[in-house]
Amino acid sequence: MTRILVPYHLDEHLPDLDVPFRPDATITAELPAGDTWERMAELYRHVAEAVATDVRTGTAPVVQSGDCMVSLGTVAGVQQAGVSPSVVWFDAHGDVQTLETTTSGYLGGMPIRVLTGYRPELIAEPLGLQALAEEQVLLVDARDLDPPEAEFLASSPMTRCPVDDVSEAVIPAGPLVLHVDFDVVNPDQLPGTLFPTPGGPGIDAVMAAVARVLDTGRVVALSLGCTWHPGQGTADQISPHLESALAPGR
Repeated sequence: MTRILVPYHLDEHLPDLDVPFRPDATITAELPAGDTWERMAELYRHVAEAVATDVRTGTAPVVQSGDCMVSLGTVAGVQQAGVSPSVVWFDAHGDVQTLETTTSGYLGGMPIRVLTGYRPELIAEPLGLQALAEEQVLLVDARDLDPPEAEFLASSPMTRCPVDDVSEAVIPAGPLVLHVDFDVVNPDQLPGTLFPTPGGPGIDAVMAAVARVLDTGRVVALSLGCTWHPGQGTADQISPHLESALAPGR
């Protein structure tokens, strides 16, 4: 299992980002002077190449980054390797905003919409990312939704469930990209996250659910949203839980 570090938040380089796993490879890139979408597309092309190389050899890469948008590169890389994945997405937030619905303008709130075909000219087409059907996405927790997100999910065939309900019954069919944004954990147990959302499951419950997804044997890539302030020990707190979940034959 190759552990890849992408030390960025969107197109901002974060050289001090601390992550749960010591990386086997670190991806950086000379980004163009264009807009944020163009810059992310260039960065994620490198991510996709690294992921595709691993998946072709039967290795499941672990991509660690400072946001959730890097999952676009991870999924694109899996597709480049000839695998058509579904996605299991752990997050305190919905991540189904659009440029038309967001009030903050934060692009990091849009990755699931982009993955499922929203305005492909922005980044999917330059990246070579093929849209997933909404039925191919399981959204876990998402306890903090803006009204437009709640409205979208109410009419979407996308499956959503609490952490404790993650099971084979709701996990999508086929190969899986597993994405975990650690702000899904109750911030009382995991301080230092960028966008803390009160309440929510404890770290043991989250990692037990993550382990159930891994136990399917269908995870071809793991994407970790290390969405925290560097230097507060959050990565060190997460690391033993992840090591345990990923341990062979645990």
